[in-house]
Amino acid sequence: MIKTALASLTLMLVVTAAMAQSRVPTLDDLLTIKAVGGTQISPDGKWVAYTVNYGDFKQDAFVTQLWLANSDTGKSLQLTRGDKSSTNPRWSPDGQWLAFVSNRFEDKNQIFVIDPTGGEAQQLTKSETAINNFAWSEDGKTIAYTATEPIAQPLKDRKEYYGDYDVVRGNYSYVHIWTLNVAEAMKSPMAGKQRTKKTDFSVNSFSWSPDGASIVFSATVNPDLIQGLTGDIYLLKLSDDSVKKIVDQPGPDSNPVFSPDGKQIVFASVMGEKLYFPSNSRLAIVGVEGGKPRSISDSFDETPGLIEWNRNGIYFGGLQKTASHLFRVDPVSAKITRVSQPDNVMAGAFSFTRSVDRIAFTVASPTSMSEVFVSDMRSFAPRKLTNFNEQAKAFTLGTREVISWQSQDGTTIEGVLIKPADFDPAKKYPLLCIIHGGPTGIDRPVLLTPDTRYYPSDIWAARGALILKVNYRGSAGYGEKFRKLNVGNLGVGDAWDVLSGVDHLIAKGWVDKDKVACMGWSQGGYISAFLTTSTDRFVAISVGAGISNWATYYYNTDITPFTIHYLGNDPAEDPAIYLKTSPMSYIKKARTPTLIQHGEFDRRVPIANGYELRQGLEDRGVKVEMVVYKGFGHGINKPKSMRAVMQHNLSWFNHYIWGDPMPDFTAPEVPKKEAKDASR
Repeated sequence: MIKTALASLTLMLVVTAAMAQSRVPTLDDLLTIKAVGGTQISPDGKWVAYTVNYGDFKQDAFVTQLWLANSDTGKSLQLTRGDKSSTNPRWSPDGQWLAFVSNRFEDKNQIFVIDPTGGEAQQLTKSETAINNFAWSEDGKTIAYTATEPIAQPLKDRKEYYGDYDVVRGNYSYVHIWTLNVAEAMKSPMAGKQRTKKTDFSVNSFSWSPDGASIVFSATVNPDLIQGLTGDIYLLKLSDDSVKKIVDQPGPDSNPVFSPDGKQIVFASVMGEKLYFPSNSRLAIVGVEGGKPRSISDSFDETPGLIEWNRNGIYFGGLQKTASHLFRVDPVSAKITRVSQPDNVMAGAFSFTRSVDRIAFTVASPTSMSEVFVSDMRSFAPRKLTNFNEQAKAFTLGTREVISWQSQDGTTIEGVLIKPADFDPAKKYPLLCIIHGGPTGIDRPVLLTPDTRYYPSDIWAARGALILKVNYRGSAGYGEKFRKLNVGNLGVGDAWDVLSGVDHLIAKGWVDKDKVACMGWSQGGYISAFLTTSTDRFVAISVGAGISNWATYYYNTDITPFTIHYLGNDPAEDPAIYLKTSPMSYIKKARTPTLIQHGEFDRRVPIANGYELRQGLEDRGVKVEMVVYKGFGHGINKPKSMRAVMQHNLSWFNHYIWGDPMPDFTAPEVPKKEAKDASR
C-alpha cells in the first residue's frame, strides 16, 4: 500500500513538473505546427526525401515543402522554400535528381527537378493545364505525366459569345497522358507529347513498363466521380500510341503496376463487385495481354494499399484495427506475410531502395507525432531520422489510448480516448465526442492529427475534459463485415455506437452525464445531425458539412452512387429507408443546441442539407447557429478560415460545457494588428 502511494505521488509530481514547463496550445499553434508527410528513399538508400506541411497565415495557405535526411546520420536539411508548395517527390532512377511538382509559377502545378547536393530547382514542364501526377521511366530518360486537356477552341468561342456556363454532365475536362524527353526539357521547359486523346476515357493512375515501351493505366469513361463503376485497366504502346483495354469488369479497377519482368500487372480491384463503397478492395493480377484477373489478397480482410512489385514480391500497406503495417504477398501462392512490427505500430508512406535492401516510412504513436524512419529489409528494425515531435514537447497535451465497449446490438466498438494530462479516475469530467468522416475513415491514437484543425481536442483536454473518438460501424481497419454493418442502417447503428460509448465511460464513473457533447465533419457531421434530432443526451452538438436528409443529399451530391451502395435504392423507389436514416425524420424530437458549419460551395454534401436542418431546428425553437465559410467546398483548406472553424467550435462548446459567455459569431473578438503580427 505504501509503495503504491509513493509511486502515485511520484507520478503526480512528474506530471505536474512537466505541465509547469509546457503550455496549452493555441489555435494558431495547432494550425502552424509542422507535420511530416510521405517519404521517398533514394535508389541507393543514402537519402530520404520527405514532405513537411504547415499553415502560413501570411499568405493564408497550408504549405508543403521538401526536406532531405541522410539515412545513416539522420542529418536533415530543407530542400525547397518559398510561398508555394512543393510536393510528390520522385527520385530519378540513377538518384542524381529529385523531381517534384510545384505551383510556384502561375499558380499551376508543373514538374521541377533539383540536385539533392545543392542548387536551384529547374522547371521541366510548361503544361497548359496543371499536372496531376508523374513518373520516371526506368532508364530515367523520359517522364510521363497526366493533366487535363487544354480548353478546346470551340469552348473558348462559346464563352466569348454566350458567356460562361456548364451543361450538367455534359462538359468534361478529360485527363490524359503526356511524355517528355528529360534531356530536352532540361534545356528549356516544354509541353510533352500527348499520348492519349479524345473522349473515350479519362485517365486516373498509371505506371511504366520496365523496358519503357508501354504504360499501363486505369481510366473511367469520363472524369465524373459517379463513374467509378467504369474504372478499367488499359495498356498504351508508345511506339504508335495505340491503346488496348486489358481489364473490363464492373467496379473500379485502378492503380496498375507492372511486374519486374514486364509480363504481368497487379492492380487494385473490387473483382466485379457493383456495390463497392463498403466492400474490401483486393489486389489482382492479369497478364500484360489481358485475360481473367486473379485475386491474390482474399485472405486479407481489409483494403490493401498497393505500393510496388519488386524482386521480393508485391508489397502493400494495410490497416489492422488502429494499427497500420507493411505486408508482402507472393504473386504465385498468394501467401501474405506481415513485414512490420510490433502489432500496434502505426506505420505508413513506405518507399524502397532499388535493390530492396532498405525501406523508408513514417511512424506515429500515442506519445509522438509522425516521424521518418528507415529500416533494413532483412530484419525490421526502425531507426528514427527526424525529430518533429520536439514541437509537441512545448505543449500540455492529453494522453491517448484505445478503448472498446459493446454497442446496443452486441457489436464490439473501439474508440480513442483522450484524457487530461493530470487525469484523476476519481473525478467526473465533461465528455466531448468527436466523430470521423467516411464512413470508412478511422481515428487512431496519435498526437496532433489533422482533425485538430477542425476540433481542438487538446485545448479541451487541458481545460479538463475527456475526448472520445468513436470508430463506429463502417470504419476502416476492422474488416469487411464490420464495414458493412451500417449498410441499410446508417445513422441508426452509428448512433448506437456513439451512445453506448458514452454510457461505457459514464459507467466507469469518469463522466458527468449532464456535460456530454458531440461533433463531427462530413459523415461525422451526419451522425451528429442524427443525434441532435433523435436524442436529448447531449448538451450541445456541432454539425460540420453533415447530411440532414438523404433524399436531399442523393439528388444534389456529386457522388450519387454512394447513397445507393448504402441505402439500396433511390428515394422514389424506397422512401422508407430514406425516412429511417434521415435526421430530418426525427426533427420534432430535437432539443439540443446545434451549431451548423458548412462550406459555401460544397458539392459532396451540398449546403442545402445545412439550411434544411437549420430551418427545421429554428421552427421548433431549438437554439441553432449556422456559419457558412465563403469560397470553400467540402473541406476548409486555408488557415484563416480554419481558425474560424476551430474558434466557432471552441466558443460553442465552452459555453455549453463550462458556462463561458454565449458566442456572438457576427462580432467575435479580434486581436489588435500588433498581436496578430506577433503570432506569425
